[in-house]
Amino acid sequence: MDILLIGGLWLDGSAWDDVVPELTALGHRPVPLTLPGQGDGTASATLEDQLGTVLAAVDAASEKPLVVGHSAASSLAWLAADARPEKVAKVILIGGFPAADGRAYADHFAIEGGTVPFPGWSPFEGADAADLDQESRDRFASAAVPVPEAVARGVVRLTDERRFDVPVVVVCPEFTPAQAEEWIAAGESPELARATHLEYVDLDSGHWPMVTRPRELAHVLAKAANS
Repeated sequence: MDILLIGGLWLDGSAWDDVVPELTALGHRPVPLTLPGQGDGTASATLEDQLGTVLAAVDAASEKPLVVGHSAASSLAWLAADARPEKVAKVILIGGFPAADGRAYADHFAIEGGTVPFPGWSPFEGADAADLDQESRDRFASAAVPVPEAVARGVVRLTDERRFDVPVVVVCPEFTPAQAEEWIAAGESPELARATHLEYVDLDSGHWPMVTRPRELAHVLAKAANS
């Protein structure tokens, strides 16, 4: 199965370098995406441009693909399900929840000079970054790509209620499945509260398991693809 891999803020397709060979060995075709404005040199990219790249990959798949969104890109994966509900086999959300219709894509961090630069590790101290050693942190920070303002402040638009019938797997790295269920039940993710097929998978890692637990993450994705 084609497995489309979409990294969150500041990440390009190389974020999945350690996951790709693991998925290939497990018999799948991983497709790591480098999004407009996040590694392709297009500083003026918009959220619509990024979604266009994801949908092009969905349309190019030989069969219904698995669409994997990490962190903020959970919204991109969900937008793909909304735009192509008949073409997406399953959505996998790693450490994130999709924004609701009318909400900004990722308005959590400061804009500087028309972009959202990586803010350093202070906002992520604790469970998010607990399993990243200093070398990994330095490597991540040096490779981080500032996200265009028009991406981060882009407004999520959801129009097709058939998205709720696309199966969803919530991969829980720095939080537990019980916490995720509690948050959704409390109304913190209106989109997932309406999902017809919702599954939770625990993964003992921080917020970036593609860096710290690539093999384990690949096995989680492969299991989702095979089920």
